[in-house]
Amino acid sequence: MKADRITRVNELIRRELGVQLYRVVSRPDFDTAAVTFTHAITSVDLRTCRVLVSIRGEPAEQERMLVILKRHRVEFQKAIHDNIVLRYTPQIHFVLDHSVEQGDQILQLLNQMEASGEVKRDPESPGDEDGADPRPPNA
Repeated sequence: MKADRITRVNELIRRELGVQLYRVVSRPDFDTAAVTFTHAITSVDLRTCRVLVSIRGEPAEQERMLVILKRHRVEFQKAIHDNIVLRYTPQIHFVLDHSVEQGDQILQLLNQMEASGEVKRDPESPGDEDGADPRPPNA
């Protein structure tokens, strides 16, 4: 039961941060469309929250935008305090999330291997081109 509550709190915080991103960070040098809050991981005592942020772009640009997010941390916390009813407002810590980039790289490698013939596509995979079900019908 307690883990379910933390999961709901994490999702609420992640969504609220996404909504507030456009309101809090209104700078011409900040591309809000390149930022995605992928996960919020709140401690059990609700005192701290680590927010994983995926930012499209070059590593230097990612770091620059992460620094801008960190500068606006207090404003994000105030928005969470105002819009989410919690006993404590957690202290936000933004961390760069590379999992989306790594997933894209793996998919790219798989597509290259498939195109070169190193790997054959599984006929039962959902991406089958002809759309026919390869399994025999049940009698």
